[in-house]
Amino acid sequence: MKQLFIDKKLWMRRVFLMCYDVCAVFLAGMLALLARFDFSFQDIPPYFLENAWKSLPVTALSAIVIFWIFRLYSSLWSYAGAMEMMYLTSACVVETFVNMFLILLSHPETGYPVPRSYYAFFGIFLFGMIFICRYSYRALRSVRNTLRDAQYTRNVLIVGAGEAGNALIKEIKNSRYLKKRVVGVIDDDRGKAGSYIHGVKIVGRREDIINKCRELHVQEIIVAMPSASPRQMKEVLDICKQTRCELKRLPGIYQLVNGDVSISSLKEVDVNDLLGRDPVEVDLDSILGYVSDKVIMVTGGGGSIGSELCRQIAGHHPRQLIIVDIYENSAYDIQNELKAAFPDLNLKVLIASVRNTNRMNYIFETYHPDIIYHAAAHKHVPLMEESPTEAIKNNVLGTWKMVQAADFYQVKRFVMISTDKAVNPTNIMGASKRICEMIIQTYNRRSKTEYVAVRFGNVLGSNGSVIPLFKKQIERGGPVTVTHPDIIRYFMTIPEAVSLVLQAGAYAKGGEIFILDMGEPVKITDLARNLILLSGHQPDEDIPIVFTGLRPGEKLYEEMLMDEEGMQDTANKRIHIGKPIEMDEEAFLSQLKKLSEYVVTEPTDIREWVKRIVPTYYPKEGD
Repeated sequence: MKQLFIDKKLWMRRVFLMCYDVCAVFLAGMLALLARFDFSFQDIPPYFLENAWKSLPVTALSAIVIFWIFRLYSSLWSYAGAMEMMYLTSACVVETFVNMFLILLSHPETGYPVPRSYYAFFGIFLFGMIFICRYSYRALRSVRNTLRDAQYTRNVLIVGAGEAGNALIKEIKNSRYLKKRVVGVIDDDRGKAGSYIHGVKIVGRREDIINKCRELHVQEIIVAMPSASPRQMKEVLDICKQTRCELKRLPGIYQLVNGDVSISSLKEVDVNDLLGRDPVEVDLDSILGYVSDKVIMVTGGGGSIGSELCRQIAGHHPRQLIIVDIYENSAYDIQNELKAAFPDLNLKVLIASVRNTNRMNYIFETYHPDIIYHAAAHKHVPLMEESPTEAIKNNVLGTWKMVQAADFYQVKRFVMISTDKAVNPTNIMGASKRICEMIIQTYNRRSKTEYVAVRFGNVLGSNGSVIPLFKKQIERGGPVTVTHPDIIRYFMTIPEAVSLVLQAGAYAKGGEIFILDMGEPVKITDLARNLILLSGHQPDEDIPIVFTGLRPGEKLYEEMLMDEEGMQDTANKRIHIGKPIEMDEEAFLSQLKKLSEYVVTEPTDIREWVKRIVPTYYPKEGD
């Protein structure tokens, strides 16, 4: 029944169009004569009027046939585009020639049945009336959609009037699914000021962004500057974040090269974009040389650092990649991701604890790894302050057992992930990592295995880091909690840190503590404010920032080097080597053995024992 109704409606529409076209043919014929004689009906010779009128009934019938052939009765005119325009123009041209042929055929005698200009005027008037009829569907639809969607449409300001900005404006204007309206463009090129791109005016330069957002009621800013440097991007975003507008940007110049400039390629602006640091440069050839065709084991392979290590190692053609993790959910996630991204990768995912001696010995004996990246550790400072014995069991004893197994099974290289919190530690987590560094340096002198540690600061977006916490607090409407107004931290993105870890491993000769240059430190308060601004809110107005006081074991700032350590450069300016600290290794190993026996008794004074091993450890209670 429904189909019958649709068919009936379709045929009624076609009959209406046919009737309209017949009227259009007659009207076009009469208007053509009027136009020839300056729209003075009295001046038209009766001979011309009679000849034209007699030809019009046959011309009208031929028009229906020609228009049918050119699909003027079957097109969806509410969505008409260039192809429909081509059909319409062709049909009117053909109909004009048919009209001329019919008139001349019916009057074979010499002379002109109608004025010579009649045919041109006929074609012009016919095209105009058919065009108005057909494209009025689209115009009405456009007006209806504009009225209907006005309350849902977002005003958009584009920053960048280059190729990328041009492509985005065109897509937004042409798409009926995007509820966006570009109200202005910003570009620093003074020569472009006042010009238009697809009907959108270039309204100013970057310093005008705040005012223009207010004047034009902008709700969303899209930064279309794929070739901008990180510093240039930061400068623009520092202005944009003050507007309370939602921010999006194109990821990079490769989008233009690949022709991927579109709304779908946009990404949310995040804190990484506001750091304004140049990207870390890594010698991939050196990494490829020592990872390729090797059996690589990553402990803690499901964690933030461990999983990124696995991703980058997988792309450098190892003979086999072994992921070891105690938490099966994260291990399962990275397993699925790597299988999809690298279908030819020889991957083995094992659930195991680095504290389980027998299990680790079985894994070493079965798979014989050439290189180990030891990322498994408890890293959360406040939680480890509450459970200090677990920090020692997992970080210290787990690392010691891994180091001993690597020595016994003749692993070529062992790279341990350390932290800046190991320098003059004030918390048990940092102290446990300092003991791990001491284990690395001690065993490097006693084994054929090359043991090294890589020390770096915080990574943006890692599990348990401050960024995800801030985002959740902002989503809940605040408050955003910061421990202290003056607290600072070094930050690096996870891929950057892991790339440097891989290259540091390539530089290793054994015994080094590699220290990654983390750039300039960042105030956590500034980080919180930037995230609030990026979410379109104002700090302390819409979302308050609350200072909760330093947590147990937490410092105002972190250090990368101890006073005793020197600094040696490497081929990569972002990687340095700390000079090994002299120590009594026999006494250290004796203390380590006693600590391993004592910690399993769940003592309450474990910090005192750790302080005997790490003299620079000064436990600190939070403010």
